[in-house]
Amino acid sequence: MKALLTVAVIGLSLVTAGALAKDKDKDKGKDKSLPPGLEKKLDNGGDLPPGWQKKLRKGDILDRDIYRRGKVIKSRDRDGLISIQVDDTVVRLVEDTREIISILSR
Repeated sequence: MKALLTVAVIGLSLVTAGALAKDKDKDKGKDKSLPPGLEKKLDNGGDLPPGWQKKLRKGDILDRDIYRRGKVIKSRDRDGLISIQVDDTVVRLVEDTREIISILSR
C-alpha cells in the first residue's frame, strides 16, 4: 500500500510540474500590445508615461499603437529603415517588421 501511494504521489508531481512549466517558445513572435489603460490614454491624445520608453529595447518589435502614434521624421531609406519620433524619443526601425534598430532620447 505504501509503495502504491508513493508511486501515485510521484506520478502526480510529474504531471503537475509539466502543466505548470512555462512555454518560452510560445510567446516568441507574438506582437505585444499596450496595456488597456495606456491604449485608452493614447486614444484620448495623452502621452506615454516616462517609464514606458525604458521598456523599448534594441531588437524588440515596436508595438503597433506606439508606431501609429509616432511621427515619421526620416522616411524609408534603401535599407528599409525609418526614424520616428514618439514623445521625446527618436526610434530608428525597420519599417516592414517594426524591429527597433536604435533608440535616441532628446
